[in-house]
Parts: sequence; C-alpha cells; structure tokens
Amino acid sequence: MDKVLLSIHIVIFGALLLFTIGKSFVQPSSHIHPNHTVTSCTASERSALLGFKAGLSDPAYLLSSWKGDECCKWKGVHCSTRNSHVVKLDLQGHGCDPNSDAWTQVLGGNISSSLLGLRHLQYLDLSCNGFYGVQVPEFLGSLHKLRYIDLSSLSFIGRIPPQLGNLSNLQYLNVNSEYFNGTYSMDITWLSQLTSLVHLDLSGTNLSAIVHWLPVVNMLPSLKVLHLINCNLRTSSASLQLSNLTFLETLDLSANGFHTHIARNWFWDLTSLKYLYISSNGFYGQFPDEIGNMTSIVKFDLSSNNLVGMIPSNLKNICSLEEFFVHETNINGSITKFFQRLPSCSWNKLTYLSLASSNLTGRLPTKLEPLNNLIYLDISRNKLIGPMPLWIGELTKITYLDLGYNNLDGFIHEGHLSGLESLEWLWLSDNSLTLTVNSTWVPPSSLTNIEIRSCLLGPKFPPWLRWLTSLDNLDISNMSISDTVPDWFWITASTLYTLKMGHNKISGSLPSTIEFMGATAIDLGSNQFNGTIPKLPISLSDLDLSRNKLDGPLPLDFGTPNLMKLVLFDNSISGTIPSSFCKMRSLILVDISGNKLNGPIPDCSTNTSTTNMTSMSILNLSLRNNNLSGEFPSFLQHCQELVFLDLAHNHFVGTLPTWIQEKLPQLAFLRLRSNMFCGHIPEELTKLVKLQYLDLAYNNITGNIPKSIVNCKGMIATRDNYDDGGDALHRAFGFNDEWEHGPNELVTYTENFTVVTKGQERLYTGEVIYMVNLDLSCNNLIGDIPKDISALVELKSLNLSWNIFSGKIPENIGALAQVESLDLSHNRLSGEIPASLSALTSLSRLNLSYNNLTGEVPSGDQLRTLEDPEYIYVGNPGLCSPPISRKCPQPEPIPSTPEHHGDLNDLASFFIAMGSGYVMGIWAVFCTFLFKRKWTVYWYSVCDSLYDRVYVQVVLTWASWTREKGAEAETTH
Repeated sequence: MDKVLLSIHIVIFGALLLFTIGKSFVQPSSHIHPNHTVTSCTASERSALLGFKAGLSDPAYLLSSWKGDECCKWKGVHCSTRNSHVVKLDLQGHGCDPNSDAWTQVLGGNISSSLLGLRHLQYLDLSCNGFYGVQVPEFLGSLHKLRYIDLSSLSFIGRIPPQLGNLSNLQYLNVNSEYFNGTYSMDITWLSQLTSLVHLDLSGTNLSAIVHWLPVVNMLPSLKVLHLINCNLRTSSASLQLSNLTFLETLDLSANGFHTHIARNWFWDLTSLKYLYISSNGFYGQFPDEIGNMTSIVKFDLSSNNLVGMIPSNLKNICSLEEFFVHETNINGSITKFFQRLPSCSWNKLTYLSLASSNLTGRLPTKLEPLNNLIYLDISRNKLIGPMPLWIGELTKITYLDLGYNNLDGFIHEGHLSGLESLEWLWLSDNSLTLTVNSTWVPPSSLTNIEIRSCLLGPKFPPWLRWLTSLDNLDISNMSISDTVPDWFWITASTLYTLKMGHNKISGSLPSTIEFMGATAIDLGSNQFNGTIPKLPISLSDLDLSRNKLDGPLPLDFGTPNLMKLVLFDNSISGTIPSSFCKMRSLILVDISGNKLNGPIPDCSTNTSTTNMTSMSILNLSLRNNNLSGEFPSFLQHCQELVFLDLAHNHFVGTLPTWIQEKLPQLAFLRLRSNMFCGHIPEELTKLVKLQYLDLAYNNITGNIPKSIVNCKGMIATRDNYDDGGDALHRAFGFNDEWEHGPNELVTYTENFTVVTKGQERLYTGEVIYMVNLDLSCNNLIGDIPKDISALVELKSLNLSWNIFSGKIPENIGALAQVESLDLSHNRLSGEIPASLSALTSLSRLNLSYNNLTGEVPSGDQLRTLEDPEYIYVGNPGLCSPPISRKCPQPEPIPSTPEHHGDLNDLASFFIAMGSGYVMGIWAVFCTFLFKRKWTVYWYSVCDSLYDRVYVQVVLTWASWTREKGAEAETTH
C-alpha cells in the first residue's frame, strides 16, 4: 500500500513539475500573484515605472491606473509574491487589431532607460504599439533576467542591438517588423550566445548583408520556432552538417530572395518540422521528392514559387497534414490526379487546401472521399472545365469556397449548396455556371460574402437574397438580370460593405434610403437606373454609376467626406458642378465625362468653406464631352498629385496657364482637344518631365512648337527608366491586382479612355498607361517643325496636321522608331521627303498629303505595306515615282568615256584654229596700214566722222531730256 501511495505521489509531483516547466516558458515566474492580492512594490521600481511612463505618449489614457503607491496593481504590471519585485510588464497595444479604431488605442513616444530600475524583470511585452521611428533600445541587454521580449509591430527603425546577446536566459525574442521593414543587422553572431532561445522572430529585419546566417542559427540547440519572413535573405545552404536544430518545429522563411533549386536545401533534413512556410522565395524546379520524408508536417506552404510538375506521389506518407498551400505554382496537370496524390490517411484532418493559380486542368472528380474537416478550399484561377460535382455540397464544415475564374459550366442547384451550413464565403465568379435554385430556396444563413459575377442568374432579381440578413459583400454583376430592384433588397443591402450589380439591365430609381447604407463601395454601372443621384452613404469610398440613364443635377452635398472614386460617365446629368466638390479632399479618381454639365468649374480657392485648403488628392480627372466653360480650371493648382487630366470637347477659353509646371509636376496625360484655348504653347507645359500624352488638337493655339519639348522625358524613356514603375499611373486609373478580390476590393475603372490615333478614335483600357502621343493638329501653329522632336523616341503617335508649318520635314525623323501613326498633312512643308522615313519599321499609318513636297518618294519595305499609298502623298504636285503615278523627269544622257575625250580634242582644235586666224588677220591689216599711207589716212577720217556724229546725237538727247524734267518739276510746284 505504501508503495502504491509513493508511486501516486511521484506521479503527481512529476506532473506538477512538468506543468511548472511548461508554464515557465510563457510566464516569467511561478510566483507571480494576481494583482488584486499584491499590496505594494518597491519604491525604486515604482519610480522606474513612472520614469518609463513619463517618456510615453498615451492619447487613450491606457495607463490611467498608474498612480498611487501600489504599483503592482497598475495595468500591465505583475509582481512576484515572494519579494514584490516587478517581474512582468505586459503592455501589448491594440495596433495589431484590424479594427479601424485600433491605432487610437496605442502607446507611443520613447522607451525610457528608466526600465533599468526593474532589475528583476523577466517578461516584457510592448508589441502592437506605435513607437514610430524609435530604435530597439540597447539598454535591454542589461536586464539580464529577461526571458521573454516581444517588441513586434512597433515600427522600429535602425540596427538590432547586438547587446541583446548578453541575455543568456532569453527564451523568447520577437522584434518582428514585417510590415514596416525599418530595422537591419549587419552581424547576427550575437545570437549564438542565446543558447536557451526557444522562439526567434526577426521578420522584416534586413539581413541582406549576412551571407552565413544559417551556421549562426544552427548554434541555437533549443530553438523550436524560427520566423525570418521578408528579411532579404539571399543564400540558403544545400545542407546543414551536424544540425543542432533537432527540436525545430516551426520554420517560416517566406518572402525572401533565394532563387535557388527547391531540392537542394537544408530544411528537407529537418524531419521534426510540423510547420514549414517557404512561399514567395523564387525556388524553382520540380516538386521535390523529399516532401514525402517530412512525415511530421502539419502545415505546409510552398505557394508563389516557380515550381513545376505534379506533386510527388510520396506525399501520401504525410498522415498529419492539415493545411496545404500550393497556389501560384505551375502544377500543370490534372486536378483529378492531384487529388489522387493527396494522402488519404490525412483526408479527415485536412482543413485548408489552396490550389489557386496553379495551371490545373481537367474536370473536378465526380466522386471524392469526404473531406469532413475541410473549412477552406480555393481552386480558383485554373483551367478547370465541366460541371460542379455534388460532393461540394458534402463539405459540411466549409466556410470558404472559391472556384472562381475557371471554365466551369453546367447548373448549380440546391443540392450543391444546401448542405453547406457553415459557408460564409462563396466565390464562383467568371465561370459559365447557371444558378437554377428554386425561388423559395433559403441559402445558408451564415453567408456573408457572395461573388458570383458573370454566372447566369436572370432575368429575375434573385429572391433568395432577402434571407441573407448579415451580408457584408455581394457581387452579382453581369448576370443577365433585367428587372427592377425590389424594395426589400435595399433593407438587406443596408449592412453591405461592398455592393456590385454592374453590367446588367436593372432598372428603377435609386432610393433616398441609400444614404443610410454602411457601404464603402457601390458599383451599379452599365444598367438602366434613372432619376437623380440621392445623397450617398457617409462611409462610401468608391462609387460607379456610369452608363445609366441618370439625369438632373449633381447633389449639392454628396455626403461622402471619404469618397475616393467617383465614376458617373455616360449619363444625362445636367447643371453645374456644385461647390461641395471642393470639400471632397479624399477624391483620387473623378470621371463625370459624357454628361450635360455646363458652366464654369468652381474655384475652390475662393470658396468660403475652403479658404484654408492646401491640396486635393485627385490623380485622375475626366470632364470631357460636357458643356463646361470658363478658363483653364484654377482649382487644379491644389491638385499637385494630378496624373491624368481630360477636359476635351467642352467650351473652355483663354490661354494655357504658366503655373502648370510648378503646380502639376506629376502630370502625364493632358487632353484639351476640341475647346477654344488660344495663345502660344507655354514653355512651362513642355517642361513637365513626366508628360507622355499631350493632345491640344482642335483649338486656336498659335506660335511655334517650343524647343523645350525635349524636356518631356515621358516621351523619351519608358517610365520604368525614370520613375517608380508606374505605380502612380496604376493608382490614377484605378487598376487593382487581377489576382486579388474580396471585400476590400475597390471599384475597378479601366473602361473609359479613348485616344485618337491612326486616324480614328479608339477605346483603350489597361494598356493606356503605355500610350505615348503628341497631337497638335487643327491649330494655327507656324514655323519649322523642330529638329529636336526626333528625340521623343517613345512616341507612338505624332499628329501635326492642319497647321501652318513650313520648311522641311526634319531629316532625322526616322529616329522615332516606335511611332505607329505619323500625320503631317495639310501644312506648307516643302523640300524632299527624308529618306530616314523608310526606317520607321513600326509605322502603320502615314499622311503627308497637301503640302509642297517635291522630289522622289523614298522607297522602303515598311512604306510599301501602308494602306492607300497614293492618298498618303496627294496634294503634293512636286512628288514623283511610285506609288505616285507621276514619273520623275529623266536626266540628260551622259556620253561614254571615249566619245567624251573625242569632243574635247575637237574643241581644242577649234580654239587653236580660231586663235591662229585672229592673229593672222590683225597682222594683215597692220602690214597694209604700214605700207599704204592713203589707206591709213582714209581709215582714221572715217573713224573721226563716226565719232562726231555719235557725240552730237548724245548731247542733243541729253539737253532734250533735261528740259522735260525741268518742266515737270515746275508743274508739280
């Protein structure tokens, strides 16, 4: 009996000992007593805490309890029951909470060295606060009893102090700055001194300067958890000799830049691993067979690498697998074969499976073992075909189902959906599925997110939506609905954050109750809504009502202080733009083109409610095709981030402003065609460095093209060579990552941009950011075409037609290697067509008609491929040679070389003979006069008589002319 009792005591003691050891990892001491029983703390430690508080900013008064003598009762302060020393300081903030108000519930300021007064401190947690721009304190390395440090998500900057290596008792170290990336380390050898370390997280710390980081980590024999996410690591050893990492269970190396073969890596030898995350590292090659050796794996993430081929068959060895992420790889095989290689022994354990964007093909298997515990399934963005199988409806625990962006077809009925009682997210968009659910069908009540865009649902508005009272996001765009919106829907929609019903034929007016919705994004574009625009939800950030039948004026007050995207093009909205427009400081994209707006645009600087305004956030403003008037809008001086401006087809007048360079330095697209602007092109306009699209056609612009046009680098070099890769342009046009979708997706805007090129107006979408055009046609510009215009080598279209340009076409016009459309017609250009024109290999449209060009038309392979070649040169009577029917005049034939020499000889003989005869004649006359004196006298008498006659005639004529001039002068006086 005594032995039995002794055994029981031993077991109980052992259990208590194990519990204490286990708990000591997360608790600094087993002698920490609850706050309400501790009555006091030492005066020195109380003073240290108050000194620490003095350096903090605490806008939410989170430390309001820090007063009085009993500091062990203060919030976040824990003391030992044995000696009342402060051993734990837990001041975790709310900054990691996704709630929008979370960042107001944080501490900030500086971390005071007064904490050194807490000499017994073992546990320090300051995570998720707002210590912006503060460095990790070096003095922490002097708190030698620390076993737990959590400084994650604090927006630290600077070096991780090596003094932390002095904390030999440290078991937990977390300085994760993954989303801030402000910290760095040039040397991590100090880590090797932390031999008790169990958990290490340096995510977001720049370790790019450290090549041999792995041997240092290998010197931590107790390590169980290692997070090195987004650390700019560049090397990963193929193997790790005599590995000490025998206890490592969690390894996260995501988002680094290894760019090495997946098979030759040290972590495949860590058979104790349970959680392996190696996504987004640039690993390449076939899925390695070593996967099957890691039989302890619970969670496995290989996604977003350059892996190819089917996963190895020995994956079946992993019976503990619960989460498997291989999205954004190149499995490039049958979806059925993939399911066959999943370990059947873990099917009842599998909870997360993501195969999105993995180039999977074929049909989903018609039969599949039940995945009883699956709560997340993403097979979107593949090449799947065929119907949706019925086993989908047997996933009774699933909360997230995404089969979108495939080629699935067939019907979806209640059998596919009724069993999904836990379903919260249903995404089936961009398939060819037809929903045939009964009108009385009641969907799973847990549904909060539905995205079934481009499936067939209409023509009736879906009645089953009325049962979903907790919807957050709904996308039923492009579903062939041609019905009015029932009144009950607007009640259901009142809880929505995102509502998308665009590209249907939904009719009716927008209710006034829309003002009370909680939505942040509403897309009702391309429907048949009519009536006026009501006051909008105060929380709205994105609105698309384009291509409807809306009329009447814009609301005097939109009621949306946080509106970022306002898309109203192609309606019949009339009246003026209200002055409340000036209050909308968050606007990024505004398109009210194609309406009936009139009058001037409000001058926000003179608006009484915005006298102190300094800037607006607009990146894209399109007001084309209205009846707006007045001078160039002065409020644009407050839009210094403006990238795109379209005022075309209005009635604007006056000169172009000289402040445009200073106030709009980011401008890349400027369209002012078909207005009444006059005056010269200001040089400041051509000094916009990022300008890549300039359209001033159909105005009254005069003067010359400024030579400073060569300052437009946007027409000289691609944006990647001098800019941020086009981020501002993508934001200006509202482009989103095509692989992202969800409740926070903004209203997309890619479908209302037209350009005039190749003689016609064309609709452009995503590629518009690559358009590089210069159109100055139909103005009164004079002078020569600047030779420097050939420096704009990125031009896709150049149109200078219908002006009064003279002089010659620049000889180096052939330098415009990218130009596809060139129009110089209807000017007064002269001279020959430069031969370099034939070097434009991208040219598909050319017009040189109605000028004064002369000479031979240059030949070239590209020029021969142009359509209607004769029209290109019509109106230039001096041009000749094909493709013009007029032949060039033939030059005189040049005699051959022998005949040419014969003519020269004859000519020489002629001159010799003539000279000899002349000399002989002179000598004959001279000799006759010398020997015949009478003949000499008679000759001189004849010469004297002739001289006298001529002299008398000259004198008489001169006298007569003088008298006539005198008489005319008297008559005049």
